[in-house]
Amino acid sequence: MAYRRGMLRLLLVLAAVLALLPAPACADSPMAGPPMADDEVARLSELALFGHGTSRLDALGRLAARGEPDVAATLILAMRYRRDVTLETPFAFQAVTGSDAGTWFDAVLWQQAHPEIASHPSHRPLKLKLLERLDPNFLRFLGGDRGRPENLDIRLEEIVWGGVRVDGIPSLDNPKMIPAAEADWLRDDDLVFGVAIAGDVRAYPLRIMGWHEMLNDVIGGVPVALAYCTLCGAGILFETRVEGHGENRGEPFVFGSSGLLYRSNKLMFDRRTDSLWNQFTGRPVSGPLRGSGIELAIRPVAIASWAAWRARHPDTAVLSLDTGHDRDYGPGVVYRDYFASPDLMFPAVLAPGTPLGPKDYVFGLRVAGGTKAWPLDAFAGGAVINDAVGLETVVLVGDAATRTVRAYRRGDRKFEPSGDASTLVAGGHAWAVAEDALVGPGGTRLPRLPGHVAYWFAWDGYLGRP
Repeated sequence: MAYRRGMLRLLLVLAAVLALLPAPACADSPMAGPPMADDEVARLSELALFGHGTSRLDALGRLAARGEPDVAATLILAMRYRRDVTLETPFAFQAVTGSDAGTWFDAVLWQQAHPEIASHPSHRPLKLKLLERLDPNFLRFLGGDRGRPENLDIRLEEIVWGGVRVDGIPSLDNPKMIPAAEADWLRDDDLVFGVAIAGDVRAYPLRIMGWHEMLNDVIGGVPVALAYCTLCGAGILFETRVEGHGENRGEPFVFGSSGLLYRSNKLMFDRRTDSLWNQFTGRPVSGPLRGSGIELAIRPVAIASWAAWRARHPDTAVLSLDTGHDRDYGPGVVYRDYFASPDLMFPAVLAPGTPLGPKDYVFGLRVAGGTKAWPLDAFAGGAVINDAVGLETVVLVGDAATRTVRAYRRGDRKFEPSGDASTLVAGGHAWAVAEDALVGPGGTRLPRLPGHVAYWFAWDGYLGRP
């Protein structure tokens, strides 16, 4: 009965507030409301997030009546983590923002679209308190001064919990590899991340990598990390040695999965400094390395069917099932429902008028002077595309059926298919399609460029539209 009376009270307050408002809340036209001291806003915000019963309902009603959107981020936390309520928190969020968002997902999209709205000072300690309850190790990345706005390259409000603790998705560090002949458990149509560096050829099956998302290895003498963000469909191969940085000069970084996300993109962390890194850009966004100017170099990686990769590279090594972890590495098991759905699991805003669906696959390149992405559908049935991006003229060779695309510098040549996937033709001459270069007459080499596949929402959100 007390709960119902409290709920009725809140609804009446909210109805009165909404009825009196001449316009929705926004940064340049805030709702009018009674003045309230910061410490009182902090007290009410804490009750809204952690309180119970009528005291919590009263706090929500007073914050709604105050009408300032600076508490929206805290209400968003309550919308996600308060499983004991259904209506009052969304009503309060709508009252302070003027939006019609009634779910946590939609409220986060509103938040992403309004970076101009600064949160009340009480939000940071409340969010850190919540993160600490989920996993005290989250404070390694965001506790103390690390979580202050001036010490982050992304908004604390937009860092969300991905549902696992730190290292809850365990990285594979220098994992066991086996010869192709021993991988009799792989099906011909299983997809693999294929990597070749200095003659060292490796295949990392997606059905294993989907459970681990981060691999630290040395391939062809080069320390690398294969960062696979399942949520954004992108496996990116980074060089992990950054010369001349810090006390361990030249020592490779070793990465893990933090359990935190930013706009549906994993935030990885390095085990040396506990800095958070944006998986898509290869840049640190928090911690001691933020502002260092570090951007990890990207190496080429190809997604291919196991049959196609093995045919090209019969001596390839393959990631073993013996990972040291108990997982179901069967085909089509990991993230089955997510990969089959057109919907995102976590919110990520798309630019208005975007030409593609959020989970349409694209192949993207980042080169000197620019970036560009091509819909994977452009490679349906196998295709050769001559194009330009930034300061480079490029040729792309791909097959949408297996998400396989390789990109090469082409100079002033125009390439055409030869009828054989292993060669191209330009100027009447055959060019071999190798992993590191196109090889033409007299041993002329056109180097491969480090592109990768991703869902459109991630490319659009971080690197812009084609």
